[in-house]
Amino acid sequence: MAVSRRSMSGRHALVTGAASGIGRAVAEKLADSGAVLHITDLHEDGLRETRRAIEARGGIVATAHPADVSSLDDVRALAELVHAQTPAVDAVLNVAGIAVWGTVERLSHEQWRSAIEVNLMGPIHVIECFVPAMIHGGRGGHLVNVASAAALVGLPWHAPYSASKFGLRGISEVLRFDLARHRIAVTLVTPGAVATPLTGSVQIAGVDTTSAQFRRLRERFEGRAVSPEHAAERIVEGMLRGRYLVQTSRDIALLHGIQRYAPPVYALIMGVANRLVSRIRWDAP
Repeated sequence: MAVSRRSMSGRHALVTGAASGIGRAVAEKLADSGAVLHITDLHEDGLRETRRAIEARGGIVATAHPADVSSLDDVRALAELVHAQTPAVDAVLNVAGIAVWGTVERLSHEQWRSAIEVNLMGPIHVIECFVPAMIHGGRGGHLVNVASAAALVGLPWHAPYSASKFGLRGISEVLRFDLARHRIAVTLVTPGAVATPLTGSVQIAGVDTTSAQFRRLRERFEGRAVSPEHAAERIVEGMLRGRYLVQTSRDIALLHGIQRYAPPVYALIMGVANRLVSRIRWDAP
């Protein structure tokens, strides 16, 4: 029997990046809908707090195990724990990620590699370890890949981040059709600004993050940011309705529309954006 596209009650869901931000909000939203949760994150303390919060409101957390999604061994160990409790999960939600920005001449090789290892190879590891069991189980289900607006448009300084997120977008586009015959719906999420701890931990190569210019830029970002709960609402709703592309903010939906239907206007907007951020003071080389 295929999993209902409209309900997760009693169904098993894996959520990565569940210690904070969008991942935690998604886990809580799914738990409120009756799902049995399997959650993971690199940060064990935050993961325990998410479990406590979900269970305090009556939700079910079957697994709360720390794992580094960039490590295939970690994800395989997580899959063994989860599959000991259920032959296959009904939904996989790849939320874990890091933000790495900077201009090409200032980015280190390690920053390029970390963006790819966490944001691209991480979801690949999760897909590799969990989706085949979903296929063999024959129950259908959902695969949700949380990418970014940087998977759609050329945001300034986002080259490593966009490389990882465009890659995840490409995987999602292929699996959207590859998995359809198995009744596994694929959803690609492209959030814009979301008020999560990620905004405070973003790596920006060579930028003086204490400068007045950078503080103003962060304030503008935060002023446009939606809450993690709003993003989670859109994500879970889009997943259950079988939508392929889910956007959590109107500004990104508008910019993506301009990119598609008015390319010269899009190029003008991005050129202006690039000139604006280039005014931020750099640290000494």
